[in-house]
Amino acid sequence: MGLGPMGSVLAETFLGKGQSVTVWNRTAGKADALVAKGAHRAATVAEAVAASPVTIACLNDYATLHQVLDSAGGALQGRTLVNLTSGTPAEARAATDWASEHALGYLDGAIMVPPPLVGQPGSVFLYAGPREAFDRHRATLELLGDPRHLGADPGLAVLFNTAMLEMMYTTLNGFLHGAALVGSAGVPAAEFAELALGWFMPVVLNPASLATQAPSLDEGAYPGDLGTMRMNLNALEHILRTSVEQGVHSDQPRLMKDLAERAIAQGHGAENYFSMFEIFKKG
Repeated sequence: MGLGPMGSVLAETFLGKGQSVTVWNRTAGKADALVAKGAHRAATVAEAVAASPVTIACLNDYATLHQVLDSAGGALQGRTLVNLTSGTPAEARAATDWASEHALGYLDGAIMVPPPLVGQPGSVFLYAGPREAFDRHRATLELLGDPRHLGADPGLAVLFNTAMLEMMYTTLNGFLHGAALVGSAGVPAAEFAELALGWFMPVVLNPASLATQAPSLDEGAYPGDLGTMRMNLNALEHILRTSVEQGVHSDQPRLMKDLAERAIAQGHGAENYFSMFEIFKKG
């Protein structure tokens, strides 16, 4: 259900792997290309749900999901819904309660790759909800990508997805702001990328080095023997001043400096930068 750019690729992937696929979309014409490739077009949501033990939804939001499925009525009973619609953990948990009221099995999920990578090696899909439902339909889910079950809490898939998207956007913003900084001196972004991505990221800020710090986050241990928050504040102040001097956008470095000042004010000045975790944990 839902034949936008991602939903269409999901259906096409199933078809390409020899599955019998029934499709439904509010704008019926969006199914034409899939029907030409062998998909069955359902005239109603109830007909679509009744065609298979498992229904995969890829819609705009949870409000649309409820609006669409409310029209299915008794066809929902005894089926399983795998919801790959973007939203929040609270929405996922509410959808689970709604599904339970309709005798509908429910898994909440998140697609971690862009459409061209669906069904390809290395693609990952996250799922949360009852393990029994996940195990029962795992063979189907594996056709889309590596299925990772995160736990019974139905909010975990969208929570992980949100956390990793935040990592993506903050990393992109760091690269883009850095390129803008050196660009202010007439340096091409390609020249900056060669050093920043070719050496700095792999050597200084690589995933392995971050992973070694993860246990410290869980333990709340942030020894400052190799660098303290106060030392980092000095660097962040230089980034802010340089941004202002070079005439590039300064809100991002100003926020980072303000956060470091807040960490110091709350007693983390002699600890290392990973003590910022304690600031982020609070509302």
